[in-house]
Amino acid sequence: MNQPRIPNQREVVDRRALADEIATLAADGGGKARPEIVRALKAALEAGRAELDRRLEDKPSTGHEITGGHAFLIDQIVRTIHDHVVADVYPAVNRSTAERLTLVAVGGYGRAEMAPHSDVDIAFIHPTRNAAWCEQVIEAILYYLWDLGLKVGHSSRSVDETIRMAKSDLTIRTALLEGRYVWGDQDLYDEVSRRFADEVVKGTERQFVADKLEERNARHRRMGDSRYVVEPNVKDGKGGLRDLQTLYWIGKYIHKVRVAADLVDVGLFTQAEYRSFRRAEGFMLAVRCHLHTITGRAEDRLTFDLQRAVAARMNFADRPGKSAVERFMQFYFLQAKRVGSLTGVFLAHIDEQFAKTRVRRGLLAGFTPRARELKGYKVFGGRIASPGDDWFRNDPARLIEVFQLAEAHGLEIHPETMRQAARDSGLIRREVRHDPRANALFLELLAGRNDPETVLRWMNETGVFGRFVPDFGRVNAQMQFDMYHHYTVDEHTIRAIGLLSRIEKGELTADHPRASRLIHEIASRRAIYVAVLLHDIAKGRGGDHSVLGGEVAEELCPRFGLDDGETALVAWLVRAHLLMSATAFKRDLTDPKTIEDFVSQVQSVERLRNLMILTAVDIRAVGPGTWNSWKGQLLGELSDQAMERLRLGHMKHGRKERVAAKKEAVTELLGDKKGLLRLYADRFDDAYWIAEPEDIIALNIEHYGAAHEEQDNLSVHCEVYPSRGATLVTVIAADHPGLFYRIAGGIHLAGANIIDARIHTTRTGWAVDNFLVQDPLGLPFSEEAQLRRLEVSIADALANRRALVPELAKRPLPHSRAKAFDVSPVVTFDNQASGRFTVIEVNARDRAALLNRLARALFESRLVVHSAHITNYGERAADTFYVTDLTGGKVTGAARLKAIEETLLAASSDERQAELENA
Repeated sequence: MNQPRIPNQREVVDRRALADEIATLAADGGGKARPEIVRALKAALEAGRAELDRRLEDKPSTGHEITGGHAFLIDQIVRTIHDHVVADVYPAVNRSTAERLTLVAVGGYGRAEMAPHSDVDIAFIHPTRNAAWCEQVIEAILYYLWDLGLKVGHSSRSVDETIRMAKSDLTIRTALLEGRYVWGDQDLYDEVSRRFADEVVKGTERQFVADKLEERNARHRRMGDSRYVVEPNVKDGKGGLRDLQTLYWIGKYIHKVRVAADLVDVGLFTQAEYRSFRRAEGFMLAVRCHLHTITGRAEDRLTFDLQRAVAARMNFADRPGKSAVERFMQFYFLQAKRVGSLTGVFLAHIDEQFAKTRVRRGLLAGFTPRARELKGYKVFGGRIASPGDDWFRNDPARLIEVFQLAEAHGLEIHPETMRQAARDSGLIRREVRHDPRANALFLELLAGRNDPETVLRWMNETGVFGRFVPDFGRVNAQMQFDMYHHYTVDEHTIRAIGLLSRIEKGELTADHPRASRLIHEIASRRAIYVAVLLHDIAKGRGGDHSVLGGEVAEELCPRFGLDDGETALVAWLVRAHLLMSATAFKRDLTDPKTIEDFVSQVQSVERLRNLMILTAVDIRAVGPGTWNSWKGQLLGELSDQAMERLRLGHMKHGRKERVAAKKEAVTELLGDKKGLLRLYADRFDDAYWIAEPEDIIALNIEHYGAAHEEQDNLSVHCEVYPSRGATLVTVIAADHPGLFYRIAGGIHLAGANIIDARIHTTRTGWAVDNFLVQDPLGLPFSEEAQLRRLEVSIADALANRRALVPELAKRPLPHSRAKAFDVSPVVTFDNQASGRFTVIEVNARDRAALLNRLARALFESRLVVHSAHITNYGERAADTFYVTDLTGGKVTGAARLKAIEETLLAASSDERQAELENA
């Protein structure tokens, strides 16, 4: 955009010396000199790149200088080749007017923004079609560029063709818009530029802006539609380089600006905003250069495995509570956020400029509607605006008020007012933060009835949010270096508030029926909104963010205006916001002790209602696909059982009554097959009847009966289980040691992930095992071929027809990027969580068939697995097993527990994975 000055240019490439060398080679070698000329050009190119790489290493944030340097290097190479071809390969003494050629750099090359492996985009323009000399010269130049290993995007058109195609093709029009003269016939370039301005641009400004914005929106949708996705695309992602380029294109098209700095002169940016523009652009260009250098290719995705390397190259260091890579990514997202703010202000100004030039016709042509007043603000055209430049300076609490009014009245905020708010956000000091009026306004906005999510995002973009709630400012643009969280902490929080608002308005009843009902039963709606705001407020402080967040809540809630009861509730919710999901996903909900322990921590129905709502929005706001019906079902079961226990002071029915009720319900489901119950019901113990839902018991009884009638030793049945968003796999077989790990191995080999498992043994020694499985995308196996593959794979594994260990080791992880993370395996034992079982939890880096290896380790440790609960948090797996020893008792001896721990750690280690892969 602004052609940077390249210091010590001849250290990058000395064109005069290179041209002299090539002229000498051409004179000495004649037609056979070409290989030597290519070698000389290649040596110059490689030396120039090496010099620029050295400069990037010395000054790792100089994005403009390095990208401009690469464009300068290519310029000199292209000019040298052109002059050699015209002088030595296809010399023409008396060229006709048709034998003229101009070389125009377009794309990133045209903007002088080239990363080390960017394409070289050149437009060859000549006066007329079918000029043989022009085609020969173009072909010769291209062959030289290809021989140098450059990836060239090129076009060859006459002036008329160029103008005609620019009129109909947005891509060509944009390319010419940022075209830059490189070499050749200057007059021809000037002619194309003049005709482009007169014949293409003039009168099409509005359409160009509309087309560019639609193109941008489509690109955002492809890239995740958030500038806070944790693996951003530096070039095409929201808030990335392409968004900055779009602003420049629009400004240049409408106002004919030559360089980005001219956007200040035409009033689209202030000087301070332009400096922000350049800072953000320079940083992102530098990041892109580092990505290209590290990978040796044109890589624009800032993936997890590259984030550490780029952070190190850009000299980011660890700090207490925040790693180097998290600090680097936080800075990246702050730049992306700034791009978003600039985009909003810029486009709103463009819109306003168009509105001023719009011609009114008809009876109302002379009528200008007046702005109405709202608490001193001007409201016009659906926008709220401050009445003057000193509005916020005179009363800084208005910085909160303007956003509250926008949310309450469904208004947008005028771009000039947004600009003022960003400029004046520093006026929010201690006295404003403790102003009761300002806090009341903030609380009204937070719990707004219209669209608090959007308005809070605007507030965050201006910096007002972080100034008013400094603890929120600390998590602004903060990423969490893992594969589970899709967004930065501030974006996750604002999305969670938006989800809470939608649940309250009844828009998500199908996905969240309990939360949609409970939110209208809670005592304080503002308390749940504050709890959602604060649940992750203490992340990145180097301690347990739940505990630290509780302390923040105790300090902030009274400031916001919450009473003592609301403050105590919010502080507890923040401290316990992970309790419900951990219990539902990692514990056996059919074990009475699980419910007792959970209820003892929750203690009241009011807390439970709020915790259910907070848990739902927290999980869903993590990212797309994180919430599913399986999680909803488990949380619902826990909520219902805990609610019953809290309301009655005990479980409604004792063990015998619950088993009898289950049998009665199963009898109804079996219908004309209810006779199977008389034959087989007594073979299943009470634990089975309590653990399994009625519909699964009915299926199990049918399959158990069929297996016995056919005197088959094995029954494998798979079917979709819609209420859990998974596929139910039932295996009935003669029980024997190692059955569980073999079934798990067969399921993994079929490409499925186990999310829950219940293992039962009948009184007659038969195993009845139920597994819930999903594909790597978290969806059920539903096609007939998939179900058949599951059944065959399990049967083969149990019959030893497949070598499980080597085959499983070769299977790739569904998330191969998990290797970018350091996750040390941890094994914990809990003999208090269950009355009958020892509960073992293993946390480890997710990898191929981890569950199979852990199950085998438990088998080799002479343990019986009764249920398994499988949870994944991105790259991290958390697998919980309810086990007994071979005699049916808990595992208690210290030496025994230590030996089991070592076996499980070995099974989940990277070294063990490497051994298996090399076996």
